[in-house]
Amino acid sequence: MENRRKRTELEDQLPVDKRVCSVLDHHRPSSSSSSAPAQRASTNSALDTVDCEMETSSDSISGRSEKDSAYGSCDSDGVDDAQHQYRIYQNFHRGNSSENHAKFKRILSSLEDDSEPCSQLAALRELCDFMSFWSESSLPGFSLDSFVPILVKLSKHEINPDVMLLAIRALTYICDVLPRSSVSLVRHGAIPALCARLMTIEYLDVAEQCFQALQKISHDHPVPCLQAGAIMAVLSYIDFFSTSIQNVALSIVANICKKLPSDCSSLVIEPVPILCNLLQYEDRKLVENAAMCLIRIVDCLSSSEMLDELCNHGVIHQSTHLIASNSRMTLSQSTYTGLIGLLARFASGSLVAVRTLFELNISSILRNILTTSDLSHAMPYSHLGDMHSNQVHEALKLLIVLLPPLSRDSEGIQPVSDKEMILREQSELLHQFGMDILPVLIQVVGSGASLYVCYGCLSVIHKLVYFSTADILIDSLKNTNISSFLAGVFARKDHHVLISALKIAEIIMQKLPDVFLNSFVKEGVLYAVDALLVSEKCSQFMVQKPISPQHSSGSVHKVAGNDALRCLCYAFDMGQSPLSSEPRSCKCEKDTVHSLAKYIKATYFTGVSCYSEMGSTEILQKLRSFSAVLTDNVNLSTNNNSCAQQEEYLCYILEQTMSELNGGDPMTTFEFIESGIVKSLAHYLSGGMYLKGKVDHHGLSNHFNVVLKRFETFSRVSLSSLGRKWEEMPLTLLVWKLQSALSSLDSFPIIVTHPPRSKIAYADIPSRRCTKHPCLKVRFGREDGETVLCDHSPDILMVEPFTSLDAIERFLWPKVSTTGIKDDSNSVPLMAKGNSFFGSNCDETRGLQDKDAKFMEDCHKIYSGLSVMQKDKFDAKERVIQAISGESSTSIGQTHPVSTKQNVHFLSEVDTSTKAMGTMNAYASRNTEDVSPKMIFCLDGKLLDRSLTLYQAILQRPVNEGHDIIVDPSFWNEVYKVTYRRAEDPKGSDSQKCFHGSRIISACNELRTSWKKLPFFSSMLLGELPCNLDKSNPAYDILFLLQILEGLNKHAFHLISHERCNAFAEGRTNNFDDLKVTVPVIPQTEFLCSKLTEKLEQQLRDPLAVSIGGMPSWCCQLMNACPFLFSFEARRKYFRLAAFGSLKCSNDLSGANERRPHGGVLLREKFKVHRSNIMDSAAKMMDLHARKKTILEVEYSEEVGTGLGPTLEFYTLVSHEFQKAGLGMWRNDHCSTLQVEDRGFVLAPLGLFPRPWPAGLDSSKGIYMSEVIKKFVLLGKIVAKALQDGRVLDLPFSKAFYKLILGQELDIYGIHSFDPELGRTLLEFQALVYRKKFLDSVSRENTTFTSDLCFHNTRIEDLCLDFTLPGYPDYELAPGHNKMVNSINLDEYVSLVVDATVRSGVYRQVEAFKSGFNQVFPLKTLQIFTEDEIERLVCGEQDTWVFGELLDHVKFDHGYTASSRPVINLLEIVEEFVGNQRRAFLQFVTGAPRLPPGGLAALHPKLTIVRKHCSGSSDGDLPSVMTCANYLKLPPYSSKERMRERLLYAITEGQGSFHLS
Repeated sequence: MENRRKRTELEDQLPVDKRVCSVLDHHRPSSSSSSAPAQRASTNSALDTVDCEMETSSDSISGRSEKDSAYGSCDSDGVDDAQHQYRIYQNFHRGNSSENHAKFKRILSSLEDDSEPCSQLAALRELCDFMSFWSESSLPGFSLDSFVPILVKLSKHEINPDVMLLAIRALTYICDVLPRSSVSLVRHGAIPALCARLMTIEYLDVAEQCFQALQKISHDHPVPCLQAGAIMAVLSYIDFFSTSIQNVALSIVANICKKLPSDCSSLVIEPVPILCNLLQYEDRKLVENAAMCLIRIVDCLSSSEMLDELCNHGVIHQSTHLIASNSRMTLSQSTYTGLIGLLARFASGSLVAVRTLFELNISSILRNILTTSDLSHAMPYSHLGDMHSNQVHEALKLLIVLLPPLSRDSEGIQPVSDKEMILREQSELLHQFGMDILPVLIQVVGSGASLYVCYGCLSVIHKLVYFSTADILIDSLKNTNISSFLAGVFARKDHHVLISALKIAEIIMQKLPDVFLNSFVKEGVLYAVDALLVSEKCSQFMVQKPISPQHSSGSVHKVAGNDALRCLCYAFDMGQSPLSSEPRSCKCEKDTVHSLAKYIKATYFTGVSCYSEMGSTEILQKLRSFSAVLTDNVNLSTNNNSCAQQEEYLCYILEQTMSELNGGDPMTTFEFIESGIVKSLAHYLSGGMYLKGKVDHHGLSNHFNVVLKRFETFSRVSLSSLGRKWEEMPLTLLVWKLQSALSSLDSFPIIVTHPPRSKIAYADIPSRRCTKHPCLKVRFGREDGETVLCDHSPDILMVEPFTSLDAIERFLWPKVSTTGIKDDSNSVPLMAKGNSFFGSNCDETRGLQDKDAKFMEDCHKIYSGLSVMQKDKFDAKERVIQAISGESSTSIGQTHPVSTKQNVHFLSEVDTSTKAMGTMNAYASRNTEDVSPKMIFCLDGKLLDRSLTLYQAILQRPVNEGHDIIVDPSFWNEVYKVTYRRAEDPKGSDSQKCFHGSRIISACNELRTSWKKLPFFSSMLLGELPCNLDKSNPAYDILFLLQILEGLNKHAFHLISHERCNAFAEGRTNNFDDLKVTVPVIPQTEFLCSKLTEKLEQQLRDPLAVSIGGMPSWCCQLMNACPFLFSFEARRKYFRLAAFGSLKCSNDLSGANERRPHGGVLLREKFKVHRSNIMDSAAKMMDLHARKKTILEVEYSEEVGTGLGPTLEFYTLVSHEFQKAGLGMWRNDHCSTLQVEDRGFVLAPLGLFPRPWPAGLDSSKGIYMSEVIKKFVLLGKIVAKALQDGRVLDLPFSKAFYKLILGQELDIYGIHSFDPELGRTLLEFQALVYRKKFLDSVSRENTTFTSDLCFHNTRIEDLCLDFTLPGYPDYELAPGHNKMVNSINLDEYVSLVVDATVRSGVYRQVEAFKSGFNQVFPLKTLQIFTEDEIERLVCGEQDTWVFGELLDHVKFDHGYTASSRPVINLLEIVEEFVGNQRRAFLQFVTGAPRLPPGGLAALHPKLTIVRKHCSGSSDGDLPSVMTCANYLKLPPYSSKERMRERLLYAITEGQGSFHLS
């Protein structure tokens, strides 16, 4: 046949590794033998068609239309062939069963007639035509046992290739239509027949059809395929096929390798070289398929000889290359993790592999993995129970098995193992290993990694120090502080971790006693060891294990699928599932913490000369002395009404203390914490409030002045090194010490949840409803001695875990109160009212059980029928908003779970989500008319905290003890006995404390407005953090001081400028240039605590903990009081949860950086806009959709585009509209000094700030104030909606504007940030005012000094200033008074200018913006960000690009690879782009001129570059894009210069519309 060529005819024409060929289209059979190859479309052909379709599709089509275009029909046989197929379909279905039976019988008869090849071919063609429309229910009369044997026989028909082809195609169709038919195919020998065709491979189309058939058979019958030699059959000639067919072949091998029998080693060794060769290909899918096959093959091999043989085939080399950080192949997370596990399997069973890995410097690769991985996922107990989902766990396992086993850990191990011999013979290998791994392991543990990672790291460190010689150990530890590390590890509560740390300390002291003895004492190791020997502490540590909150400390906690928690001793063992239920004894039981600590102290520290207190050092005693003196004098000054002399003495003590902290003897973290200096500084800064607790109300003014004076003094001392780098300031050094101290403490535990099997649960409280979350089993009972309230029914009630105690009270009160049922009926959930199911009558309750069972069944049916979106609305949406705060009650949607009206109300009730950012009780926030509790609840005799949910309250005791908590399925099976009694004193100390604090804040507001809304200053006045964190927490002092230092750092310019003005006033300087301040501000990242950030990330990634409000209370408390402790990304996730109730909990690391939220509860709505009238369209859009939670997508009138690209361009266009001149919205937009670009935009080099409008002015130059207000309202809605939907704006607001919308007040020092010239002038005027006041105070009788005040050698009167706002002559500062500025009223003038510029003049505009913003979601939720961070959220990134970054974050496909010359040219051109060119390129490709927060790495979908196929010369074509997919179609230009020319033309001229390309 003309169109079929044998393989031998093509060999000389093929490239080395690939050839493009056709594959059968198994959806449409051939109509003639001669045209069969032309009618069969390969998978590769389909992909080519996809590529072609994408080239001709709309630049902006997204969603369904995009998919239809990209994955449209690949049919190319014309209308006639389609009509022929349709006639076959009609004829087949028109016939009845008897006719079909007759047809099959006739076809079978023809197939059995070997004497008539033509009739066989015609019968096969007819059979395939019918089969293409088969379904399992439409095959009466078809007998598998009759057809399969003859089809298998015909598949071996070597004389006529068309017969072979159609017979194999028919077998493929049979597998498609009858899934269970594969059993018959196996029984009748189809697999050997197909393999034989692949081994001879004379005809490529026949071979491709064999692949299709084997792919289906191997899925259900891998073992017969293995035994028939299918692996080698599909791999032997794999290079002769296209990439798509190669992937089909590898999928067959992967199917076979899924269930490899134990005795299959001889069958899987042979294909390993071919698979290793495939790992070098550039196609990602091909490489991943080959890698997964190798992983499964290695897992089934147990013989070390076979593993050695695999090593000789290059498996180790290729796998190591793929996981290296410099690999150009980006693998999926599962494949990457699987390859690390493969290496661990080799290292555990092959000495050749161990030696090879050491020689390949595997330690360097693993170091990079550990430093870049997500440690919060590093637990063997994932929510899916998949061990290999964690690359950190696999990396640690590899490190452990690479090193020899410890003799004490294994019975029967020879004194010197084979692995140890390798390290002894080549000591440089161990030396390099230690240099690479030890520092990063210490860093990982210190960063707040999970318990499992911590134990794994300690296990590796233990082995390293055990096998290292003294010289190697010194070299490995020289760049680490192992002493401080061990002291921090001793804060952990798990006995495995403690014993490992003690053994490490023992070995180090045994090998290097002289080197580390003093260090162990100074860093607190000796102190920690001694603390373990104290009897009352020892009981907590000796047998401590991860606890279940319902059990006492030391109980064995059960977890995961089989309810069996494996001991940590076996967490990193090879060859056993972490979820195995096989009981194994703990290896650590024989070495208790107490006995080991006692041995170490007696052996290595008996001769230590120290003070009376164990672990005390000279510097520690010295610091304690400073601390005591400072505290005593603060108390003395507080009691005696502090005078100037006492403050000077306190200042002297403070200077001495700070000097000792920053320039004295070297000080360890342990000494810094134990000295008490942090508490003393906090006491000093709070004016004695920190330890005293409250201040006399009559002395509030004096208290405020004392705090302010001490703060300024502390600022002067801590910022005393101005002129040097920020790293050298005392403030910086103190921050570093505090951060080190905070990281060394482990007082913020995490809660890890392992949910029970997913099922619909039934909840009684807060309202009768079905829920997909597990419920708590609670039995409520009256407390002993309670006589007023009735006893509740002894029945067990199901309580949703997010339920607050207030909601429980509202449920119980009508049932247990003898007088309050009627009065409190309006607080009972609607579904509970009048329902005897909730009453106390047990008989009635039991009588309704059958009805309730039916009700649950109906609920389950209803729930199962809901869509994903509806299910989330049904029972999850409103609760997730409350998850992080731990404060919940019966909210809208909970009381009426299926009411449409209630759901609509919830969407508009945006203020309900503000609870997530505060600590106020949720019930109190909704019921301000009566916040007094009527009942008090207890669990096991302990009072429950009403600010927590019931779930959090149950866990509060272990949380307070500092334990990491694992909530396993047994937690939900426990029945909790909650007792109640009547509340006697509703007006408790909390209200008094709140009243006391409000009095102080009120006094602050009256005394000095510039400080009144700064949280850190309020904390100083109150002497406490603005949260409910327990003061007994070891970290409380550190957090309090850090909050003050962070605020000081932010307002350093304010403080230093104020100090310079005072210096000018007092005559210490007479030069105005000295008022210029350049403050070396500490970067905000220096205040970040990586350990707490990692712990918060772990909690945010726990879906169950987030959805049921099960996050520890410290998450909300610290986020509210000290948000600077957490990274921007962590706070961004928290913000989305607090503001929108949506959080991407995917394990995909890129999930947190998506441009668009992908929460299942959010709908998408399209809105048509008019490009010529974009502002009116925006106003209509916001009026309709601002209050909705739906994601908006834009389509332009008379254009074809819709989706992400047009939507982003819409927000960009709206952003530009708001920046146009003549709107009256912004500074510099006025007639006299109008500064606009050619396009008519307001110039704002330092960002946009509102134009001041006087209160009595309704219009100016034809601009009406009412229109300005409307625009600010609309702007607020636009910004909020963009944040909600994850869109990027091109609106450069000033930092001062962000401060105003966050509720902060600006003063004279804030003007400098958006108008430096005016700000500098006002500060100089302010300095003159201060000088006048100072001179007046010095000599009140002689006023001649003040009349000669000069401004740059010019008298104030000669400046000819009137009382109008500079730059705004129509803004009268003193209406009706045409007076001039002089030295007497200069103070008044400065105050009025400041007020008009940043207060009253912009108040209405700012309030309008906030009003519009709050219609979408609460503006308060943004208060956890700095001004720079809010700009990143609103406007995205504008980073410069480098070639390496572009290569890492850009995807290449459909004809291009990373090494393609056009791709290299493009990346070089983009790297060379300047600012405007880069903005134009981004807008051309993505629809927005800025990247999302996170930069190019956060772009989603990923920027993809594909080859554009051109009909003529590529140099004449232009690049085109699909903005919805960030998809750039680039022609292969002949040169870089031509590409630059065409690209610049496209990005400049191709803007402004969306049409078909």
